[in-house]
Amino acid sequence: MILKPYSRKCICLTLYFNYAMIEKKDINLEKAVLIGVITQAQDEEASKEYLDELEFLTYTAGGEVIKRYTQKMAMPNPKTFIGTGKIEDVRRFVEDNDIGTVIFDDELSPAQERNISKILNCKILDRTNLILDIFAQRAQTSYARTQVELAQCEYLLPRLKGMWTHLERQKGGIGMRGPGETEIETDRRIVRDKIALLKAKIKTIDKQMAVQRGNRGKMVRVALVGYTNVGKSTLMNVISKSDVFAENKLFATLDTTVRKVVIGNLPFLVSDTVGFIRKLPTQLIDSFKSTLDEVREADLLLHVVDISHSNFEEHIGSVHQILDEIECKGKPTIMVFNKIDAYEAEPFDEEDLIAERTKANYSIEEWKNTWMSRLGDNALFISALNKENLDEFRKRIYKEVREIHITRFPYNHFLYPDVEDIE
Repeated sequence: MILKPYSRKCICLTLYFNYAMIEKKDINLEKAVLIGVITQAQDEEASKEYLDELEFLTYTAGGEVIKRYTQKMAMPNPKTFIGTGKIEDVRRFVEDNDIGTVIFDDELSPAQERNISKILNCKILDRTNLILDIFAQRAQTSYARTQVELAQCEYLLPRLKGMWTHLERQKGGIGMRGPGETEIETDRRIVRDKIALLKAKIKTIDKQMAVQRGNRGKMVRVALVGYTNVGKSTLMNVISKSDVFAENKLFATLDTTVRKVVIGNLPFLVSDTVGFIRKLPTQLIDSFKSTLDEVREADLLLHVVDISHSNFEEHIGSVHQILDEIECKGKPTIMVFNKIDAYEAEPFDEEDLIAERTKANYSIEEWKNTWMSRLGDNALFISALNKENLDEFRKRIYKEVREIHITRFPYNHFLYPDVEDIE
């Protein structure tokens, strides 16, 4: 087919504009300010760690952090989350630097969100809203989009009042009664109907996925669980030789991916699941119930840990807490400490008599002699990216899967050799 001159011109212009938009999107990141509090339950070190994570979340969502604010408080201010003096400082900085978004590390109440929005006069987000936005970006399948939409609607419902700022009659008092409330109630009813519709849709999809899981027969199921961005998808790609999307961003994986893996001559299924995070919104746990069914129905859990992260022990605690919430406590679990190639112990001067040696100064060998030693052969140290210690990893997984398999099918145990005999 020969294109006419004007057709070629149109195509070139379209490509140019598309390229220009992509470039603009990459360059013009949304300016953001982060705000956190230091309380009795959350000390300065923990607050810094949470804000580091919040900054990574902001970057994942397409924002650029310009400044951070923290304040020591007994408890967050019920009206403005932080003190009046501090929020005035934030307001001046926002005005002077043309900041478009202010992000809070904890979930804001609808009243707090309204009050802060009036003071700062810019977009106000909290940790929950930011995570929901990232989930909305990452959702690929119809099922994942439905789950995210449900969580968003449940988050939105109590905050509808703040979106009707033009209806000043809601303030109450003399001369402030009118039909504005009717408009809000209409919107609330629309959102409630939407929630009911989405729940019904998810219930239908749940049945379909339950049938899919039932069709997998009695094959042993292994689920990869862990904190977000610890390398679950990379490990999945290595052991299954597939091309699951993996990226150095939070929540790169949102849809559950199931692959068949064969070690020796023993086939089993491996599921790559959504990563967990601290302060995970309850709406998400409820909405992603079916995604987490892959974890509930798994015969073996591979708990992947990023050992190169400074606070990986806290990550382990957060994952254990969520596993308890979804009733997965007591399942056979193997701890897989990933990214050993990126681990670097902080240097320690042995001649310094004042400084105290901490966990940050431990080498990996020293870590193995701590509480990890109690795990025995249920602790594996690998690098999925550089494929280090993967032979040991495969043999350990084979041994565990084989035991589960021959318990389920005792008559064909002779088909599968001992772990020492596999290649």
